[in-house]
Amino acid sequence: MIRYLSAADINQASTVVRTMFEDRAQQFSRRLNWDVNVDKTGAEFDQYDSFNPLYVVWVNQNGTHGGSMRFLPTTGRTMLAEHFSHLVERPYVDTRIWECTRFCISPGSNSRVSAALLLGGMLLGLHYRWSHSIGVFDARMLRVYKRIGWSPRVIGSDGSDRRSICVGLWRFEPALLPVLTANARIPVEAALKWLEPLTILDAAA
Repeated sequence: MIRYLSAADINQASTVVRTMFEDRAQQFSRRLNWDVNVDKTGAEFDQYDSFNPLYVVWVNQNGTHGGSMRFLPTTGRTMLAEHFSHLVERPYVDTRIWECTRFCISPGSNSRVSAALLLGGMLLGLHYRWSHSIGVFDARMLRVYKRIGWSPRVIGSDGSDRRSICVGLWRFEPALLPVLTANARIPVEAALKWLEPLTILDAAA
């Protein structure tokens, strides 16, 4: 199932949090050879994890991490603004546009997890009435997004082959929910239950 985690949740020493940062180290440091920091416990944690992000996390039945991605408001510090601004013609600073980074799939997870994460991200954006998500990604991911049913509009890139780096805008569109739920093999009624903890917190705020 999908869980939405806040900074308060990340500060708790839960199994899903621990394995999420371990899986990020496995994917970004060991498999992709990115220049990221991995601590002595084998976890990949960067400065943006300290800026109160929201995480969309697939939690396996045994409580471990199956996949995740991280959202930050573009009105604050973002990877795009601080490291990839040369890829876009203008800054993207908008309360309704949130940056998505650290799309990570645990080793052994199937394609359904990727689809569930995009479904979870779509529901999160619709819940908070965001207009778009923006993110930097490897061009090879375009075929994955297309297969799942939620492709970005590419607004900048560096390079011309499949290994080029792109910046994309994903529009939050309710019309895409049937496609995403079908590819994730999750009924929309079940997916909407993921939002119930957020609804309770919003009502209490």
